[in-house]
Amino acid sequence: MSTTFEKLSSNKVKLGFVVEPEKFDEGLKIAYNKLKGRINIPGFRKGKAPMRVIENHYGEGVFYEDAFDAIFPEIYQAALKEHDIQVVDRPELDVEQIGRGKELKFTVEVFVRPDVELGEYKHLGLVKTVDEVTDDDVNAEIERARDRSSRWVEIEDRPAKLDDQVNIDYAGFNGDEQFDGGTAQGHDLILGSGSFIPGFEDQIVGHSVGDEFDVNVTFPEQYHAEELAGKPVVFKVKVNGIREKEMPALDDDFVTEVSETANNVEEYKAEIRANLEKAADDRAETAFENEVIEKVCENAKVDIPAAMIDDQVDGMLRDMEMRMAYQGMKLDDYFKYTGQTREQVRDLYKPQAEERVLSQLVIEAVKKAENIEATDEEIDAEIGRYADQSKVDLEKFKEGLSDGDKEYFAEAAAVRKTIDFLKANAE
Repeated sequence: MSTTFEKLSSNKVKLGFVVEPEKFDEGLKIAYNKLKGRINIPGFRKGKAPMRVIENHYGEGVFYEDAFDAIFPEIYQAALKEHDIQVVDRPELDVEQIGRGKELKFTVEVFVRPDVELGEYKHLGLVKTVDEVTDDDVNAEIERARDRSSRWVEIEDRPAKLDDQVNIDYAGFNGDEQFDGGTAQGHDLILGSGSFIPGFEDQIVGHSVGDEFDVNVTFPEQYHAEELAGKPVVFKVKVNGIREKEMPALDDDFVTEVSETANNVEEYKAEIRANLEKAADDRAETAFENEVIEKVCENAKVDIPAAMIDDQVDGMLRDMEMRMAYQGMKLDDYFKYTGQTREQVRDLYKPQAEERVLSQLVIEAVKKAENIEATDEEIDAEIGRYADQSKVDLEKFKEGLSDGDKEYFAEAAAVRKTIDFLKANAE
């Protein structure tokens, strides 16, 4: 067998094949043995008619298609290996000559991983910017911790005010008729939370336990219940109880309850600041990494085959389906509930899928251009990160890795190293 290689574009190639007659004859035998049991020829038991008799009866080419299909995969894969081609789509075939005793001649056009023309990927003028953690940030975080440790205390010596939690009975009337869904007994409501129709909570402020009164409000024009949308209504309300949030004092006792390391207020403030600074640095690192990759991709030129984007969309849909399964829902049920079709969701995913494919191709091109490879230590670190995230025993996990798994982690470590290289050279 001989093959020729022609590059049609940055993402498409053409292969020419000339296959010896003996190879095609092998395919004919395979096709005959596969199909003979389905063919009826007068004068022969089913499956016993010789190949030539069947060809004379149905025509010389009766086995050609199946013969071609039988030998094509081996021939095609050998050519891909010979020319070091990574295909991303199904091949388009053009058979030029086929027949018993003849050389099989055909061509294949197929989309491949595209060439990437890198632009500037170093000295991009980008720097990581970390937000400063202020005293106000530290104090706000401490207040949130105090709020999480707060409790509600019954109040009887004053009327309700904003931020109180009131327990109320209410019944809603549209004119003289009580409407569905507008009645409750013993409902807890934090005043100022915006949980109710605008104006409802404000009219409870100033009332005391035991008060009974009317609350006049108007439903929004876009309210989900059409019969109430834009309508003025009256709620008859009774206040059953008022509770006020009691925050714990910021003292050493509070600190030892909420912190595993700090023993006093000053140590706690230092701990909070350190945590906020780490979170700010993590956010800045992620934003910086995304900005660098986006800029490197923007500077590159690449013609991505549609099949690569479609494959990425398929993967995103599989991830979505898996997430739905964890929640006890089928993907088709999700489409039904949201009124979306699979194709509509695919269209929504395509821009994101294209960005992912582009970044993968560009990072791979930078890795190749800079001859970046991961060391054994870096590969081990990548495996360790995965085992830690998955909460599995590292040594047992490493023992169960296949050669394919090891190649995956080696590639992942090299990609991580490439991204680190881009960030280090971004200024």
